[in-house]
Amino acid sequence: MKFHLGQYVPGDSFLHTMDPRVKLVLSVVYMILMFFIQGAWGLLIYAAFLLVLWGFSKIPFRRLGQSLKPILFLAAITFLLNAFTIEGDILFSLGPLELTDRGLYVGLRLCFRLFLLVLSSSLLLTYTTSPLVIADALEDLFSPLKRFGFPAHELSLMISIALRFVPTIAEESEKLMRAQSSRGANYDTGGLFKRIKGLLTILIPLFVSSVQRALDLATAMEARAYFGGEGRTRLRVFAIQKRDLVMIVASVILWTLIFIIDNTIPGIFI
Repeated sequence: MKFHLGQYVPGDSFLHTMDPRVKLVLSVVYMILMFFIQGAWGLLIYAAFLLVLWGFSKIPFRRLGQSLKPILFLAAITFLLNAFTIEGDILFSLGPLELTDRGLYVGLRLCFRLFLLVLSSSLLLTYTTSPLVIADALEDLFSPLKRFGFPAHELSLMISIALRFVPTIAEESEKLMRAQSSRGANYDTGGLFKRIKGLLTILIPLFVSSVQRALDLATAMEARAYFGGEGRTRLRVFAIQKRDLVMIVASVILWTLIFIIDNTIPGIFI
């Protein structure tokens, strides 16, 4: 299995060369402001903006679409819960289940919003920014808190290691599943307890290998005289450039336009 969520795609596009601190802050701001959009027009405008960013990123569309696969189940559950539980004019009924027009609209809107959240974070962070650069950007953003004893360097290091080993652990779990299946292990059929017993044959080796990998990493860091971030220099020095200012101004204009339209044009439902 190829694990694509969180993997960096090398490139020299507009988004790749932006300051990672700007991308990180904009990504968080986008996620927060996304929940304030209530109308369909605002979501469509934001989707068009992401389409423009995708053109600038030069990332294959297939690769971007693969980032949505892990959340398809969550999106389906979200849609069903809203479509069949929110009151409105009944469009379809199957026994006690009733699909309403308002529930259909709210379910589709929430699913679309979820997809936009994942795509925006993928474009601005995971696909166009390497984990090491994200860690350095976090350390820079948290550096003013160091005077209050906040462990900015240690936190950025933990995040960097986590982002680095998520794809590795996912690939190793797939290899374990194939190996156990070849030995006759059964973890996807039968009753609940039988499935749990089968999953233990995968989780225990995966846990042991993860702990061993963490010990090897700690030994390697100590062998290279790593004892914290005090006095350490950095290869990359971040600086705000024109492209970053252009992105900030474009973001301000975008969200101002979205909120004006969202509060001016009435939605389908009040």
